[in-house]
Amino acid sequence: MMKHFIFLFIFLISCSKADSQHLNASGLPQSKIFEIKDYIKGKEYNQELAVFINFKIPSGKYRYFIYDLKNNKILQKAVVSHGSGSVVPRSDGLQFSNVEGSYQSSLGKYSIGESYVGKFGKAYRLKGLDSTNSNAMQRAIVLHALGCVPDTESENPACLSLGCPMLSVNALKKSAQYIDQSKQPIILYAFY
Repeated sequence: MMKHFIFLFIFLISCSKADSQHLNASGLPQSKIFEIKDYIKGKEYNQELAVFINFKIPSGKYRYFIYDLKNNKILQKAVVSHGSGSVVPRSDGLQFSNVEGSYQSSLGKYSIGESYVGKFGKAYRLKGLDSTNSNAMQRAIVLHALGCVPDTESENPACLSLGCPMLSVNALKKSAQYIDQSKQPIILYAFY
């Protein structure tokens, strides 16, 4: 009897762990969605939308998601680049940094700020909310577009940035429709 109870207990624990890491079909872990829902609760952030970047997914694939937190569905998927300094030679892995001049992407939660028009056209300032990305403003890490980022996913890696999350021109236009309509800042969560 005790053996069956222990087996059942271990089985339930392993199931709950698998569930927390469960990816929906797109590559967006449910645990990250729950984490953001919990983080924004009661704060002055948009409670219905969040942006996620899953850097575990290869750069040529869809790994940027605008997510409807209220209806639990993806509103937009896009290819997004990472920083040239994040590339680890002879490896599929990435490295991340919060240091000026590293040209690496930074992980963590950002508040998407106001837009401006700069050398890449329309861009959104990103304010780092974690110790892993707290230098985003001084590093000028922004969400912007560049023509070398493709509209659709492929086996080829996306071009590299200097640390900014970079979308295709069309993907940024679509994202802008969501971001510009929001009266409160939207959270962008980059994870690996």
